[in-house]
Amino acid sequence: MKTTHISIAVLALTMTYAAPLVAQNEVKNEIKEQLVVPLSDPNKPGSLRVSLINGSIHVIGYAGKEVVIDAIAEAYNGKKTEHKNDELAAGMKKISTNGGIDITAEERNNTIKVTSQFMKRPMNLTIKVPQQFGLKVSTVNNGDILIENVSGELEINNVNGAIKLTNVSGSAVATTVNGGVKATFKSINAESPMAFTSLNGSVDVTFPPSAKFDVKLKSDRGEIYSDFDVDVDKTQPKANRVSKDGMYKVSVDDWIQGKVNGGGSEIMMKNMHGNIYIRKAK
Repeated sequence: MKTTHISIAVLALTMTYAAPLVAQNEVKNEIKEQLVVPLSDPNKPGSLRVSLINGSIHVIGYAGKEVVIDAIAEAYNGKKTEHKNDELAAGMKKISTNGGIDITAEERNNTIKVTSQFMKRPMNLTIKVPQQFGLKVSTVNNGDILIENVSGELEINNVNGAIKLTNVSGSAVATTVNGGVKATFKSINAESPMAFTSLNGSVDVTFPPSAKFDVKLKSDRGEIYSDFDVDVDKTQPKANRVSKDGMYKVSVDDWIQGKVNGGGSEIMMKNMHGNIYIRKAK
C-alpha cells in the first residue's frame, strides 16, 4: 500500500510571477502552481475527490497515467492596511504569507483527495485525469464546474455556479442551487440511476438516441421539452395523505413519469425556476 502526499504552501517572499512585480498599491499577477500525482496502479481506474469553498474546477480526461493539477489564483494585491503596532515585534521585519497557494493532494490506492484552506481569494483548478475515472467534485462560491471526456461515476455539487458535463460516459448526479446544469453523454450506465437538479437555472441533458431509461421530471415554474418519444404515464397523480396532530393533509404528486426506448434505470430531473430539456444526440 502506497501513500503519496504532496503539499505546496508558497510564501510571498519566494513567489515567482509571470511578469515583473508592480507597485505595492496595484494588483499583482496570478500565482500558478502544479502538482503531478502518480497512481498506485496506473493500469486500473481511479477516483478523484476535490472540494473548494471559493473558485472553479475544470476536470479533463486525457490519455495519460497521472493526475496533473494546475492551480491558479490572483496574487495578494499588496494594498496597505492599518494595523496596530506590535510592541513585541519592535526591530523585526514582517513576513506575510498572504500571497501563497495552499493545496494538498493525497493518493491512496488510486484514490486522490485534493484539499485546500485557500479561501480569501478564488482559486481556479484545472485537473487532468485518466479517462476512466470516478469524480466527486464540489465548490461553493465564485466558480463553475466543468467536466470533459471522463467515464465513470460522477457526483458533482455546486452552490453559486453552473455545472457542465461534456462528452462524458457512465452515470452522474449533478446538483446546483444558483446556476444551470448542462450535460452531454456519449453513453450511459444502464444499471445506475441519475439525477440532475437546480433551484435557479435550466436543466439541459443530451443522451444517445438508443439510450433506455425511465424519467421522473418536475419543473415548478418552467416547461419540460424533449425530442425523444417519451411514453408518459397517464395514470392519475398519486395523492399523498399525511397525518399530524389528528389532522390530515392531502397533496397531489405532480411529477411527470415515463419511459424512453422501453425504459431502464430512473433519471430524475428537477428545478424550480427554469426549463428542463431532454435532448436526443444528433
